[in-house]
Amino acid sequence: MLSLNTKRILIVDDAEDIREVAQVSLELLAGWEVLTASSGKEGVAKAIIEQPDAILLDVMMPGQDGPTTFQQLQANSATQHIPVILLTAKVMPGDSAHFASLGIVTVIYKPFEPLNLPVLMAEALGWSVD
Repeated sequence: MLSLNTKRILIVDDAEDIREVAQVSLELLAGWEVLTASSGKEGVAKAIIEQPDAILLDVMMPGQDGPTTFQQLQANSATQHIPVILLTAKVMPGDSAHFASLGIVTVIYKPFEPLNLPVLMAEALGWSVD
């Protein structure tokens, strides 16, 4: 049974192994409810319906990438309030500042340490991990 203050996280990543590792980490270590989507288009649709407390969004995805997905989330009044954390393997100088200027909460770099993922997310979002 989920408590009333259980956070709901939507993970949007085309890599099944990343989704699974992140899901297990967030569910077992933080006790959060996790929803997943394997594409940006699916992620936007789920965000509209499910209204998660935060979205963990992969930058590099085929078809619709993370920045395009983020723009769609920001353009929709039903999802523009949901904080987004980007997940990326490619680190370019200036990316973090650029993403922050767009309204991204923070960037988490792959490969991430599964034991640290809930802490990194909670700190960025101002949440406590029980």
